[in-house]
Amino acid sequence: MATFYTKTSPGEKKIVDKIFQPFEQFFKAEASSGILLVVASILAIILANSPLSDAYFSFWNTHIKIGYSKVQLDKPVILWINDGLMAIFFFFVGLEIKREIMVGELSSLKTASFPIMAAFGGMLVPALLYASFNLGNPAGIRGWGIPMATDIAFALGILMLIGKRVPLSLKIFLTALAIADDLGAVLVIAFFYSSDINLIYLAFGAIIFILLMAANGIGIRHPLPFIILGLALWVAFLKLGVHTTVAGVLLAITIPSGTKINATEFIRKMNFFMHRFKKSCRPENDLVENQTQQEILQTIEVTCHQAESPMQRIEHNLRPWVIFFIMPLFAFANAGLKFDFFMGDPVINSVSLGIIAGLVIGKPLGILLFSWLGVKLKMTSLPPDTTWKHITGAGFLAGIGFTMSLFINSLAFAGDPLLKIAKLGIFTASIVAGILGWFILRQASGAKKPKKAEYESL
Repeated sequence: MATFYTKTSPGEKKIVDKIFQPFEQFFKAEASSGILLVVASILAIILANSPLSDAYFSFWNTHIKIGYSKVQLDKPVILWINDGLMAIFFFFVGLEIKREIMVGELSSLKTASFPIMAAFGGMLVPALLYASFNLGNPAGIRGWGIPMATDIAFALGILMLIGKRVPLSLKIFLTALAIADDLGAVLVIAFFYSSDINLIYLAFGAIIFILLMAANGIGIRHPLPFIILGLALWVAFLKLGVHTTVAGVLLAITIPSGTKINATEFIRKMNFFMHRFKKSCRPENDLVENQTQQEILQTIEVTCHQAESPMQRIEHNLRPWVIFFIMPLFAFANAGLKFDFFMGDPVINSVSLGIIAGLVIGKPLGILLFSWLGVKLKMTSLPPDTTWKHITGAGFLAGIGFTMSLFINSLAFAGDPLLKIAKLGIFTASIVAGILGWFILRQASGAKKPKKAEYESL
């Protein structure tokens, strides 16, 4: 395909900036979240190895009861976070997946094929590599899902450290890859990290899901019915034996994604309101004192809500809570690793080695191999302005499993001594993968830009 070089006018540049501004805001928010995750994790490790160690661990095991009499939930704090708050996180992830499938990078086969193939390779190869280390270890083999994960906050945070030299298309690719990766993680958790199925609660959950779909179908847009039914769905999955994070994703599927008015109707209404707003201006009155203008402003607010889907509004409102509260709190609760166990059980074994090999070698190898095969077989194409060196660097950044790997680790090795060993492997692999990814992308992005003539079509 022929490529060309074009200069953009100031007006065109403003339009382009407007289009990509949401992406830039997303990346900056994720980068800030990555820094917060680092701080929370370091603080957890410090407390776990300080004189406050007993208090730190006993706090997370403190039981909290919700409900009354026989109708109550009794769980330690750590499980309220891992089963409760992480369900909200996966609800948010579900909204992101739904948006990407509808209007984003996963909305068409052309744009979705490259990150999906890369994500598939980035999950399959690490899992196989981990399994090869643990074939003779029946306890350790349960951790095969740990190196499949990607921590998008850390990955995008490192991209932000490199700066504007990284092409925006690579950032979008890494985001789409991580979202596809999250979808894979949800399926893995649902099918492989769930306990025995309770058929009564399965039926209960199915009825609630049907009610949620019906609420969407009849045009209910207020979030309250979805919140109430969503909580019931969460309880059903908690008792069902399937992890509650799946309930979060199923709830996200049912959130209305359509708008009440289209763009043409919105423009017509806003023009009418602004015309009335201008006519009602009184120089001697302040805006607060002008009753007509206040009514118009309230009507404009309602109209804006009608032009925005509940899915978009909920995702926008939930984002800061997820990236600045839920994920750092999860890291603070789960990253605490007491180093005194080094003196007992061996920490270098098939589990830790499998995780390190899976994240540091398997992730970039799988992403690079499957995306290269896709391009070679003409099933997809390389994103614009990116090279295979960029994809390699992004593959290493995808090897930063951290929070998602810690979460799957908590499911795979709950109550098992291997939990700590796996945690050490996750820390080690994520640090190594992050450093290698940063170094490769810095080299790739620091290269001299091609001259104008190299871009021109023949």
